[in-house]
Amino acid sequence: MSTLHLFSAAGVVARPAALRLAARRLSGLGFEVTLDASALARRQRFAGDDATRLAALHRVAGAAPSVALASRGGYGLTRLLDALDWPLLARSVERGTRWVGHSDLTALQLGLLAHGGARSWAGPLALEDFGRADEDGGLDDVTVDCFREAMSGELEALGFRTEAGFDGLDRRGTLWGGNLTVLLSLLGTPHWPRVKGGILFLEDVNEHPYRVERMLLQLLQAGVIGAQKAVVLGAFSGWKPSPLDRGYTLRSAIARLREQTAVPVLTGLPFGHVPTKVSLPVGAKARLVVDGRDVLIGW
Repeated sequence: MSTLHLFSAAGVVARPAALRLAARRLSGLGFEVTLDASALARRQRFAGDDATRLAALHRVAGAAPSVALASRGGYGLTRLLDALDWPLLARSVERGTRWVGHSDLTALQLGLLAHGGARSWAGPLALEDFGRADEDGGLDDVTVDCFREAMSGELEALGFRTEAGFDGLDRRGTLWGGNLTVLLSLLGTPHWPRVKGGILFLEDVNEHPYRVERMLLQLLQAGVIGAQKAVVLGAFSGWKPSPLDRGYTLRSAIARLREQTAVPVLTGLPFGHVPTKVSLPVGAKARLVVDGRDVLIGW
């Protein structure tokens, strides 16, 4: 049986019952679940003070479970990056630990990639995906199946539909990325992975399209996008239109980026702050192939 540790390294768990529900559901999927000692700690908006959350990460890394699944994102991991014992985390990966999450967990995942190239998994969070109440939609079958296959080592590829215009595209490179806001906050720091010739995937939540465009243009102007083989956009959810938009949408922001770069920018990846999400191996060597509007990413 695979061991799975639930830990909190970023935002506070406001609803402990939801985390316990996630633990029961994960146990029902066949995992031997352990709740970290400080998973329910509280300090302002954080899951405990910085020292508590840092100790939790080091404790989980030392235990090296099969799966280290974050309770939630929010904010807090970038506070810890300079103090993290990266060799300890890398050793946990060597011993078989799959660090899983998205949103604020992007900071940890990209840090692992930057400090030695250790792989991790962009995927579900305990509260958002396994702790969702039945009346709010409960478990998503695609998310659960993809996660279970990824954690067992069976998942080797995923497919989705994109816009027309990319038929025949075939690119190989390191698969990397995550939450756009968090990713951009690492640019220029020691925790930024200098990936060239990669396949960069991005998502975000509660960011109006003009903010998304501004961040994408910063990546472009910093030379990041131009150094990639392809960019793949997931969900950009939770934003509200403004009366000032006057027809400006997320499609407008993407169109602006495409005007500025020859790097193919695909949409449609089922990943982000949405109920249905795939699991993606951050740091894996991958191949992206488009047939018509069907995209396959394999590793």
